[in-house]
Amino acid sequence: MQKRLELASSKRIIVKIGSALLTGGGRGLDKPAIAGWVAQIAELCSQDREVVLVSSGSVAEGMARLGWKTRPQSLHQLQAAASIGQMGLVQTYESLFRSHGLHTAQVLLTHDDLSRRDRYLNSRSTLLTLLKLGAVPVINENDTVATEEIRFGDNDTLGALVANSLEADLLVILTDQPGLYERDPSIDPSAKLVHQACINDPTLSEMVGESRSGLGRGGMVTKLRAARLAARSGAATVIVGGRESRVLTRVIAGESLGTFLTPDTDPLTARKRWLAGQLKLKGELSLDEGAVKVLKESGRSLLPIGVVSMAGEFERGDLVACLDANGHEVARGLVNYNAHETQLIMRQPSSKIEELLGYVDEPELIHRNNLVLV
Repeated sequence: MQKRLELASSKRIIVKIGSALLTGGGRGLDKPAIAGWVAQIAELCSQDREVVLVSSGSVAEGMARLGWKTRPQSLHQLQAAASIGQMGLVQTYESLFRSHGLHTAQVLLTHDDLSRRDRYLNSRSTLLTLLKLGAVPVINENDTVATEEIRFGDNDTLGALVANSLEADLLVILTDQPGLYERDPSIDPSAKLVHQACINDPTLSEMVGESRSGLGRGGMVTKLRAARLAARSGAATVIVGGRESRVLTRVIAGESLGTFLTPDTDPLTARKRWLAGQLKLKGELSLDEGAVKVLKESGRSLLPIGVVSMAGEFERGDLVACLDANGHEVARGLVNYNAHETQLIMRQPSSKIEELLGYVDEPELIHRNNLVLV
């Protein structure tokens, strides 16, 4: 089982903060508390880590501004509250991160953005670019336009999906509880905190319950579900009380705070296992001898210049097979360009992609992290 001390090596971290924490239980944005979390994220960024913030709070802040005491049931009222609350939320984050010399970027997502392959790839590329620029993406569900059919249902799930998309090392869920307990501590004060467990432990499901705050849509059950979702791409999850002093820096340092849920495999192994067995092939790329050697011996990416021919009608992000000169499959992976674009750039150096297509998305036809040998 993964050890807490290994969290110190986490390079890409998703931090999710819930509504009850952000709004002081619904009284409006708790700016001193937010300033503390922002300062800790800034410290993590100064350690050459990449941090993505998934923030709830827009609906709760909108409710506070409108003077509403209970969460409305009407979707349009929720969307209106989110629109009003999002203004204050973004202003607060922007000013606080700027005081630490960091740029922020607002990213509003719906379920379609992470389930439809084209939009998934576009959102992923944007987020990766923001991280390369040293910015802190601040992500929220797009409550203003989301409908019942496409909404995530809670930002715990959104945080897990972002962790999957970016192949994050760690998902930290800050909540108003110290972590996951064996039993509901409000009913049984003797219930013990679960300090560490494997996400596949079947007894975990018996420990969780629904949210009682009335502000967010989540609860410990959604946090456990999110941890299991994050584990599919190999990410560990820490569920921890956000009011703990310097909680983020202490968690990353390996201190035993909250509940540490470990995946059954590392991120790269999990992703390549998924590529190898769970997607349908949409096309084939025939490679020259040099490209086959590079893939098999060096574990590098596939560049357009190594492709001699192709077959199939595939789109960007589809799974294709890579064949040697004898037609034997040597690898498979997710392509960065569709069939027509691949036809134009194969046998060409990556430096000519922009000239041939009018734009360049990635220099690789298949990145090594999206490629598995077979």
